[in-house]
Amino acid sequence: MEQETACRLGCAVLHWRVRLMLDVGDGHQLWFEQAGEGIDALVLHGGPGSGCKPGHYDLFDLSRYRVTLFDQRGCGQSTPAAAETLEALEANTTSHLISDIEALRVHLGVDAWVLFGGSWGSTLALAYAQACPTRVRAMVLAGVATTAERDLQWLYGHIGNMFPEAYAAFCAAVPNVSTDPAATIDRIRAYHDLLCDPVYAQTAADAWCQWETGIFGGDIHALASRYSDSTFRLGFARIVTHYFANRAWLEDDQLLRNLPAIAHIPCTMIHSRFDPSCPLRAPWELAQAWPNAALQVLDGTTHSALDDEMCEAIRSATDALVI
Repeated sequence: MEQETACRLGCAVLHWRVRLMLDVGDGHQLWFEQAGEGIDALVLHGGPGSGCKPGHYDLFDLSRYRVTLFDQRGCGQSTPAAAETLEALEANTTSHLISDIEALRVHLGVDAWVLFGGSWGSTLALAYAQACPTRVRAMVLAGVATTAERDLQWLYGHIGNMFPEAYAAFCAAVPNVSTDPAATIDRIRAYHDLLCDPVYAQTAADAWCQWETGIFGGDIHALASRYSDSTFRLGFARIVTHYFANRAWLEDDQLLRNLPAIAHIPCTMIHSRFDPSCPLRAPWELAQAWPNAALQVLDGTTHSALDDEMCEAIRSATDALVI
């Protein structure tokens, strides 16, 4: 355990910070961290497999929230790490992550918490809330994704029409799979097979992550990017392909169909209209069917919760919950 006082990360002053590991069974140990005091809030990071960042604290007023960050199975500081062993992918499904959140809630003595989820984290937040609706006070979701097959076909297929050079390179790594967006799941599975082969794993991880960054104009060799770390690239690519090859173990449009279970929970969704990775259609459909949900549309192309415009909008939404 590590404790710190008055530690500054980004614009947030962490008056009290605690780091711990939680044994959740199946050989998995979850890393988690807390800061602040007040209403309990939980951050569900994106990816899958990207891990938390200190900047996630900046989404909350730590004088009014006690914020918990945790790295989902196989990534970040949780163990075993997917970059080191394929055992990290065992007992690693959406259902396991939901159980982990519940184990963490019980361990911390939280009755119900505010959920923040970005990108894949919004999928996980919706799935958890629908499984445990009495344990969620409110939700703030950004870069909203439901991980339906059509969304995977967009991100790893149709959007290639806008980035033909990058898409050609992305598909070239698995030449035996059709470049047709209809073959998206087959392409993801082919990548995952390579990522599990020690001979080809790093090359496949590099190609996968170059696509993930390229649609935002980035490059895996940019020193300021976490993708510049080859170990991060390997672990991330293994986990994300593991989840998406299995459609996150969710039925198509399951999260939309099950909205009545969380109709009572207030939610603010924040989404950029031209987000290249997640079309606005998904949060718009959720907002139409969710009486307590509000959708705020930004005009830019941002996706990350930690980009300035998105971060400011999220902070305003979490502030509004405690006024």
